[in-house]
Amino acid sequence: MKKTDQEYKQLLSDIEYRVTRESATERPFTGKYWDHWDKGRYQCVCCGTPLFLSESKFDAGCGWPSYNAPEVPNSIKEIRDTTHGMIRTEVRCANCDAHLGHVFEDGPMPTGLRYCINSASLSFEPGMNAIPTKTE
Repeated sequence: MKKTDQEYKQLLSDIEYRVTRESATERPFTGKYWDHWDKGRYQCVCCGTPLFLSESKFDAGCGWPSYNAPEVPNSIKEIRDTTHGMIRTEVRCANCDAHLGHVFEDGPMPTGLRYCINSASLSFEPGMNAIPTKTE
């Protein structure tokens, strides 16, 4: 179930709302997760969808948290972004359409991708070190 703008404004801080609902970008080296290296899972701040595991995080030197792969590929959707005189690929939460950041093709192997994500679009759950397996 989608939330209204008013519900998101009540749920999120000002920067979380501006980033996730208005596609703003936080300033580099200011977000709470750009230099955060605890083990766990990063989730969508708006809906809790699992997005990235700490094992995929790397220091890209860009000032934003960077990951080489989403935890589950279909948790993120990609959209062509031609704003600011550039052609980029925006990434959004596939569940609630929150703006997360952008993906670039200059990351480490094995994917070669760099998901450059705003800290304000994330929450963190410590200790989640592997993709949960389905039990029969």
